Amino acid sequence: MRALLKSWFDPRDVQRVGSTPDYRFSLANERTFLAWVRTGLALVAGGLAAFQFLPRTPMTHLRETIAVVLLLLGGAVAFHSVRHWTRTERAMRLDEDLPPSHFPALLAGGVALGSLVLAGALIFQGSR
Repeated sequence: MRALLKSWFDPRDVQRVGSTPDYRFSLANERTFLAWVRTGLALVAGGLAAFQFLPRTPMTHLRETIAVVLLLLGGAVAFHSVRHWTRTERAMRLDEDLPPSHFPALLAGGVALGSLVLAGALIFQGSR
């Protein structure tokens, strides 16, 4: 566990393996990392906004559940962004295939499922 955290927070650890890749690829990897961080921040902001601004509904704790789910998704995206950046940079330096990631599909599936649940809650509330 300590080695994993060290590889995340000590960029020299990644630079010790393999050879330096074309800088364009490293910069593209960094831009992808920053896009993931922005997505995580947007989810965290959405969770805080949901808790602060959504009105209370007859459905018990719906607002709080939405906020917590968005906050947890934001944290998961931030966690994944560092892990993905490190794995990709290491693979490029070792001239290996880039590591596969199922996380984008899981995130998209979670967002789709969440939107269906929220649509159902709105329909249920409107029919009351």
